[in-house]
Amino acid sequence: MTVGHELPGAGEQVLLAGLGNPGPRYEGNRHNIGFLVLDELADRVGGRFKAHKSGAEICEGRLAGRRVVLVKPRSFMNLSGGPVASAARFFKIAPEGIVVIHDELDLPYGTVRLKFGGGTGGHNGLRSISKSLGTQDYYRVRFGIDRPPGRMNPADYVLRDFSTTERRELALNIDLCADAVETLISKGLAVAQNEFHSR
Repeated sequence: MTVGHELPGAGEQVLLAGLGNPGPRYEGNRHNIGFLVLDELADRVGGRFKAHKSGAEICEGRLAGRRVVLVKPRSFMNLSGGPVASAARFFKIAPEGIVVIHDELDLPYGTVRLKFGGGTGGHNGLRSISKSLGTQDYYRVRFGIDRPPGRMNPADYVLRDFSTTERRELALNIDLCADAVETLISKGLAVAQNEFHSR
């Protein structure tokens, strides 16, 4: 059961997990937008990612006045849950203190939407996280990548790099998504939704 949809108190850490696939082959893929947003957030906290025994790359710091743990699973997307759950246990962060940043096929490119709980929408990374945490009650920041053109298989589409046109706006859109994460953890879900769902 979800109550209040608010992150834990200001003195408690928040875990920000960005989803993607590891390695240079996947760096610019649409599926890796979670990693790209986490890189921007790491710049904002002035930290660097380091290997951690949880099976993720970890960066700790302060963001929007809160202590945060940035988590990039070193596993492939469909096994993201193990490292995220392991990091959450290590840092003693409950599911309601977890924010997952991921790509979303069902949103227009560059659109940012926030929610708490709900289904996985066929996203393998979310499915793995929900299974490993034993709950769907965690926050999601969804970055729209649009549906594939024509009859292209969605599985192929998400593993392709952003198009030339999309790349022109990519840095601005990554900034927007990072701003949404900051607003969520500093002002709560309702304020963040009011601000970013109108764009």
